[in-house]
Parts: sequence; structure tokens; C-alpha cells
Amino acid sequence: MLTPRQQMIFWDAAIIAVSVGVAVILVRTDVLISILGRTHELALLGSFIAGMFFTSTFTVAPATATLGELARAGSLLEVAALGGLGAMVGDMVIFRFVRDRLSDHLMEYLKLAGGTERLAELLMRKSTRWFSWILGGLLIASPLPDELAVTLLGASKMKTGYFMLISFAFNALGILLVGLAARAL
Repeated sequence: MLTPRQQMIFWDAAIIAVSVGVAVILVRTDVLISILGRTHELALLGSFIAGMFFTSTFTVAPATATLGELARAGSLLEVAALGGLGAMVGDMVIFRFVRDRLSDHLMEYLKLAGGTERLAELLMRKSTRWFSWILGGLLIASPLPDELAVTLLGASKMKTGYFMLISFAFNALGILLVGLAARAL
């Protein structure tokens, strides 16, 4: 019998596996392109919506496939810009939760767990915040889910306006790279 924690891990892994399977099916059947590519407006809306799903562990695979297909069929810059805006909206939902709740709990945990006080102090220093911003941005730009990057940026107590700018810029860059890779294949 699985413990509750093991059950949660099992279901998370199952959802990720299904998500990857759906992404493969969507790419191989061109279903998304036929639906979203019928009109220019639907492709633009699809870019925004796929961008929103580009941020989560459970939806990054099909979102990446969708954005790649949309970039192959349409304007790469439009897909990257609108996908970046959608991803910024998705990241904002995570950021609000992380910055306001989770980062405080994380910092408290780091302070209580002996030996990690230095890490907590380091994240709160102004002199090292720029590093966490760059690292967070690079994680956002990667096809990896954004939760880790958003947690890092939230823990550094980044202002919302700066976060929005970093999220949009790095998500758009990541989607642009996904589009370029899709066009190269």
C-alpha cells in the first residue's frame, strides 16, 4: 500500500506521462494546427492560451508542442510575443501564490533547518538578488516548468513589475527558441 506522499508522487508522474503522450499525439496528427490554424485570429488566441500552459509542470509538454506547431505554420514573432504574454499571465498566478505565501514558509523552514541559514540570508541580500533574477529568467526561458524559477524569484521578494518584465521577456525568448527548433525539424 502506498503512503499518501507516494500516491501524490504517483499521480503527478502519471499526469506528466499523459501530458507527454498527448503532446506526441498532437504533434504527429497535426490536430492542433488544423484547429488553431484555420484562421489567423484563432492561431493568435491559441498562442496566448498555449503560452499560459507553457508554465506548468503538468502542461508544459503539450503547450511546447502546440507553440512549436503554431510557429511552424504562422508568424514566429507573433507566436513568441503572444505566447510570452500568456506565459506571463500563467507565471503571475504562480508568483502571487509563491511570493505571498510559499516563500515566507520556505524562508522560515530554511532558517529552522540548521545549516541552511546562510542560504536564507544569501537569498535575501540585495547584492545577490541579481543572480537569482538571471538564474530565474534562464529557468523560465528553458522548456522546463516555471515553478522552480518562480519560487526562486518569489523568495527574493522581487517586485511584481520586475517579475512581469522578466517573465515576459524570458518566456518569449524560450518560445522563440522552441519555434526556431520546430521550424528546423
